[in-house]
Amino acid sequence: MKKTSLTPALLIATVVAAALLAAAGVAPRLASASAADASSASPSPVVAASPSVTPSATPTPVAPLKVSAISPAAGAKNVSFGQSIRVSFSAPLATTTPFPILSPAIPGAWRHAGTSALVFVPKGHLPVYTQVRLTIPAGSAGTHGADGGRLAKPYVIRFTVGGPSSVLRLQQLLAELGYLPLHFHPAAASPSKPALRSEPTNIDLIALQPVDGYFTWRWSHIPSSLGALWTKGEPTVLLKGALMAFEAGHGLSTDGSAGRKVWTALLNQVAAHKAHTDPYRYILVSTVLPEKLSVWSNGETIYTTLANTGIASRPTAKGTFPVYARYRTTTMSGTNPDGTHYNDPGVPYVAYFNGGDAVHGFVRASYGSPQSLGCVELSYSSAAVVWKYDPLGTLVTVH
Repeated sequence: MKKTSLTPALLIATVVAAALLAAAGVAPRLASASAADASSASPSPVVAASPSVTPSATPTPVAPLKVSAISPAAGAKNVSFGQSIRVSFSAPLATTTPFPILSPAIPGAWRHAGTSALVFVPKGHLPVYTQVRLTIPAGSAGTHGADGGRLAKPYVIRFTVGGPSSVLRLQQLLAELGYLPLHFHPAAASPSKPALRSEPTNIDLIALQPVDGYFTWRWSHIPSSLGALWTKGEPTVLLKGALMAFEAGHGLSTDGSAGRKVWTALLNQVAAHKAHTDPYRYILVSTVLPEKLSVWSNGETIYTTLANTGIASRPTAKGTFPVYARYRTTTMSGTNPDGTHYNDPGVPYVAYFNGGDAVHGFVRASYGSPQSLGCVELSYSSAAVVWKYDPLGTLVTVH
């Protein structure tokens, strides 16, 4: 039987069809010119298509998460109490990652800062004069990255927070507690509520920087010499006397300096809303003849007595000074103007206010004129009265 030749066009179509069938996994045969030719034609060899094999993907290893930076740094000292805490990592963090742990617990909240950092913002301030421990948890329940990376082990650092130094804020708090002859009125507090009652009961929430507000004198009658001692925001002797009174009442060294122990005790008393209830008293010594000593208390002069101040060669220094030491009775000794020495035991009711100058009892034939070697001398009976009114920190003005 004569075979029919394929035309060029039919050949091209056949090749294309074969290619399509091969792509579908079917082995084609060449088409014949007719069904009869197809049935008698020698079959084209069929080659089975090999199935496509996808190689198994090798998972990319996840790099462990690392801490790249922390502020404050490990071991830092005197860290600002108003500072936030920032921890940066080597890779973006998962939104569900647990936050670092602070000890002691501090009011405030952690938040994400960008993709690879966490920031803690205190609600008030970091705890003053305190060592803070920061722990970043690790492992399956620890900090983890968006790609699943985790810390290999917990990360722990410690730093120490410093304290406040604002003179104005110190004045505000001492006024609220009642150690100054002034009231402080915070702008944010209710006018009908004492300023102290408006302060937080958590010391970490008490403001350590000055707050908006104003001062007023607690009484309408203020001696001009006392009023002249007040300057807002300045460390005058008025503030020093108040600090010494506070220190004396809390078993602290009465140096009139606001250090760690003073600020700690002060904040604790403010948090407890515990006001100082003793009267505010002031001693005024006049060198105008006849010399006198007056006690001013809570807005009025409550006692006046004759006094002796220093002779011309040993005058009592003028100015204002806080009482820094007291003795129910003591021995006084020194050198007389002529070079001889004196030693007087049993001197009663002694309140030192400036170096060796003190208010005390001393027996004289008269009172009201310069007779001492610099001290302010009173009769025994008058000294006993004044002794009740001149505790540590009481200001004594000699003019």
